[in-house]
Amino acid sequence: MNGHCHRRFLAGLTLVETMISIAILVFGMGGLSLLFLRSFQTNRYVLETGIASANASRIVHETVADLRRVQTADNGDHPIESGEDFDLEVYIDIDGDDDVERVHYFLDGTDFKRGVTEPTETVPVTYPAGDDSVETIAGDISNEADEPVFFYYDQNYPGDLVNNPMTTPIVVADVASVKVRLIVNVDPLHAPQYTTIESMAQFRNINIYAP
Repeated sequence: MNGHCHRRFLAGLTLVETMISIAILVFGMGGLSLLFLRSFQTNRYVLETGIASANASRIVHETVADLRRVQTADNGDHPIESGEDFDLEVYIDIDGDDDVERVHYFLDGTDFKRGVTEPTETVPVTYPAGDDSVETIAGDISNEADEPVFFYYDQNYPGDLVNNPMTTPIVVADVASVKVRLIVNVDPLHAPQYTTIESMAQFRNINIYAP
């Protein structure tokens, strides 16, 4: 009788131990799963940030390279049509077809976009109002209202830091160079992780005459 009770006690103890072991295993697996999930989310965020930053860097440098090629419009207009903090219109042969297009760079929400308008084939040449085509060239842009995309400088920069950057909207005839600055953040709700990319373009085909 005592032997039978002893065996039942040992069997019960083994069952309890087994249940505890299973509970520890499940708890451990849950912790590992949570750790893996957080690691995956962090790595994905870092990867997405890297991709967005690399793309924005490429776009900034391509935009600056294009801006260096601004030229007089086919209708004789000044190479710079207009310039504000988040909006710039210039004339460039953007596609190498020997026609000078009106090229419109602007920030729309979190998208940096480029609009292109072809000159008409009429005589005299004109440029239709609005953009013929618009494409998003960079996303995840986080420039705020007090963080312009475009900064404009006259021929006295960098010697004159009082009047530079110029106030906007600009007087196009006074502009000698422009800086493009994009701030990238894939997830503004995530812990702050901003990447700033900027570059400067000196206008090569603009003659500025001192007053």
